[in-house]
Amino acid sequence: MRHEPADPQLAAIYCRMSEDREGGGLGVDRQREDCEQLAQQLGLTVVRVYTDNDLSAYSGKPRPGYQQMLEDLRAGAYGTVIAWHTDRLHRSPRELEEYIDVCEPRSVQTRTVKAGALDLTTATGRMIARQLGVQARYEVERMVERQRRARDQKVQRGEWSGGPRPYGWEKNGTTPIPEEIEVIREAAEAVLAGGSIRALAADLNARGLLTSQGVRWDGGTLSRMLRRPRNAGIIQHRGEEAGPAEWEGAIDEPTWRSLRAILDDPSRIPTASNVRKYLGSGLYLCGVCGEGLTSHSKGAGLPSQYKCRKNACVVRGLELLDKWVVWSLLVRMEESDAVDVFARPETGGPDLKAAQAALTKAREQLDQLAAAFGAGEIDMQEWRIAREGAKAKKAAAEAVLSTAVRVNPMAELLAAEDKSAAWSMWDLARQRAAIDWAMTVRVLPSKGGRRKGGGYWDSDAVAIDWKK
Repeated sequence: MRHEPADPQLAAIYCRMSEDREGGGLGVDRQREDCEQLAQQLGLTVVRVYTDNDLSAYSGKPRPGYQQMLEDLRAGAYGTVIAWHTDRLHRSPRELEEYIDVCEPRSVQTRTVKAGALDLTTATGRMIARQLGVQARYEVERMVERQRRARDQKVQRGEWSGGPRPYGWEKNGTTPIPEEIEVIREAAEAVLAGGSIRALAADLNARGLLTSQGVRWDGGTLSRMLRRPRNAGIIQHRGEEAGPAEWEGAIDEPTWRSLRAILDDPSRIPTASNVRKYLGSGLYLCGVCGEGLTSHSKGAGLPSQYKCRKNACVVRGLELLDKWVVWSLLVRMEESDAVDVFARPETGGPDLKAAQAALTKAREQLDQLAAAFGAGEIDMQEWRIAREGAKAKKAAAEAVLSTAVRVNPMAELLAAEDKSAAWSMWDLARQRAAIDWAMTVRVLPSKGGRRKGGGYWDSDAVAIDWKK
């Protein structure tokens, strides 16, 4: 269907940021200046400039500026489109065909600074436009292949393949930033000791510490940062671990794998049903039936209580019980044998050296199999069978390392000079981890009446067994 031709003297300019060969890092401002100069030479009136910030030549993402320009062309707003090059307009043959469908029936002219004029009203002009599009796509695809090969070679050498600055390291990806490395270590230790990711993020923000992108932390950002293999000196490529890196990790591999196992635990994902709001929920036990105690509210404005989850065997005031448990812990930690009791060094754990040796051997075997397959020394079926065995050994070694490290949640408290002050600085998750590590709290039915001293609190109805 033919349309009334638009006024060829009225022009629209289209500019797009890109990193492909023709753009050469050309910014939008420079493109617009060159296009305006061309419009002046041709005696055209520029009505509107459309821009898109699209750094990927063939990303497939919508371009709002480009789509709006097409709509305005369909409405007959302009008779000429000016661009710096045809590859500013079209990222794929499909887009070019859509552009032709819009411009050809309306006799819209296309003028470019670098590729000259395109007459889409003739078969010859459309052929030239298509050839230019094919050539541009070929150049970009070849560039992508070169970049991919370069990244693959860097990964094989254990080098960083580039990207945004990773937290903990300079822009080159290998030079450590001591202050940020220390943050990674502190956060990893805190999580292994039972700390909350959200509380850790809040603490970093309170200390004025920002991400590598210069923004405030949140739980998701901190969790993703701590999960990175690079923190353990492991290079990652295309979403998978690809062997040892050339840089030194912020933490050792067993610590990182144990940390990952905790962070990847689905039970850590907050939901309305599993978020703990009180110190003893699920930790304190009923002294009658052995079930856990849960928090229970008597109503608005009334104090909360702990109650036996199963049979309501015992009911106790929440605030008083928590205070008694914390006071008992802090008093116990001042006794002379506290370090011997609570340090509890782990014995009989996994053989880390053997696990790491097995992991290294499995990685080497996978690399050798890939090289043999690439050289044609083994066929696809042989490679698949051998690869599955090596992958199983690798997974088994990783599983051993993922349970290798558990940080004593009491360690920081044991070393603190003012234990009460240190305790008050902890988030609820770390406090609960310490309670779970140090003691078993059993709550018995309280005897009625006033106690000696005038109060009603029955401390004899709270049995604390110290774990050893």
